[in-house]
Amino acid sequence: MSRTKVCYFYDSEVGNHFYGQNHPMKPHRMRMTHNLVLNYGLYKKMQIFRPKKATDTELTNFHSDDYINFLRLITPDNMHDYSNQLVKYNVRYDCPVFDGLYNFCQISSGGSIGSAIKLNRKDSDIAINWAGGLHHAKKSEASGFCYTNDIVLSILELLKHHKRVLYIDIDIHHGDGVEEAFYTTDRVMTVSFHKYGDYFPGTGDVKDVGAGKGKYHALNFPLKDGIDDQSYQSIFKPIIQGVMDSYRPEAVVLQCGADSLTGDRLGCFNLSLKGHAQCVEFMKSFKLPLLVLGGGGYTIKNVARCWTYETSILVDSEITDELPYNDYLEYFGPDYRLHITPNNMENLNSKEYLEKLKIQLLENLRHLNPAPSIQHTEIPPDAYSFSDDEDDEDPDVRISEADRDRRIQHQAELSDSDEEDGRRYEMLHMDSTSTISARRRSQVPITAYDKESSTPYKPSQKEKSDVDEESMEM
Repeated sequence: MSRTKVCYFYDSEVGNHFYGQNHPMKPHRMRMTHNLVLNYGLYKKMQIFRPKKATDTELTNFHSDDYINFLRLITPDNMHDYSNQLVKYNVRYDCPVFDGLYNFCQISSGGSIGSAIKLNRKDSDIAINWAGGLHHAKKSEASGFCYTNDIVLSILELLKHHKRVLYIDIDIHHGDGVEEAFYTTDRVMTVSFHKYGDYFPGTGDVKDVGAGKGKYHALNFPLKDGIDDQSYQSIFKPIIQGVMDSYRPEAVVLQCGADSLTGDRLGCFNLSLKGHAQCVEFMKSFKLPLLVLGGGGYTIKNVARCWTYETSILVDSEITDELPYNDYLEYFGPDYRLHITPNNMENLNSKEYLEKLKIQLLENLRHLNPAPSIQHTEIPPDAYSFSDDEDDEDPDVRISEADRDRRIQHQAELSDSDEEDGRRYEMLHMDSTSTISARRRSQVPITAYDKESSTPYKPSQKEKSDVDEESMEM
């Protein structure tokens, strides 16, 4: 039996980006994840690539020209000249303007597009881009910390070679941007398991099933607070097995948002790393081309733990619970362990509730027409070609000291411990000028986090010494 080929995309620049003081989204979590992956030795079992940055042309395969042009031009210095566009494109509040914003979008989207190309070419069986998974971005609008939708762009790339693509979302938030993009097609099925009810983005009702040719090709499983590993797997595995049997996808995209873990700063689920990773392991078992992406996750030490553990599963490598020495070891105190323990919060998802919804969604699958037959007279070219010298970097070689020196995070990136205590920032409002589809106009307007409730930022000596205050909570 041939060994599974896994590729992994990472750009050291991604961790330099900083959304702003007290903002929950911290790209620094990608650097922490990568450092753990290196120090566990997982890099030895993967091909590691630096993604090509997505170009304007590639980004406009989904996004509107004017929106991408705006993202390319906007900076903190000139944003006051674009006040109307900031409102139009929803680039404010949850989605602020920050230094290097467009570069961040190019890296995230470039990694997901590149991953899809590797799968299309059969260079890899599994492709990983933890910097991707930004599922809320719309065609002409930022949303929920997301500016460009790398997932939609990667699926469009996969559709060049695959008749049917399955998208699965285990982030605590509904994968609204991806669902909306493919709501009327039968070539993509979207399945989302998410918190629903007075929670961002307010979409993802079980009754939202798709439209036109895409009817019954959107599956939504709305969940309540406190779902645990056992309850989650009691619905995930039968629903996904039903989808695989009925829809018969040729490729799978799995968004692994880590905000569904226990203790997440913005989340309210109660999954352990093992419970979350069981979803990854289950999808891997189908042996289809698999694109694995990141997403949400706002207690960054747990995000790094989660995505490292899931990387180990994807490369068939057992790793110790005791964390190896790494550049950010202080973050993981006081236990310095990989795995986390669920708390004692109440699971509001009764067995009866979950069973009822499971039956309803499995019934929806009965309405599916036979898998669509797509005849390709000519396969479109890849979004880009990898340069000949891309493989010159030996994936077995660790980062040099000189390169490490260039990877210093923004001094204010290190977060206040008050903000990493698992409190949930409920959504309060969404501007009425937001561009949303007709089927979403009746949803309760809410925002991604309560900006006003954030603790005022106070630089500390620990920040200057590169130690995240979240590691000092205990």
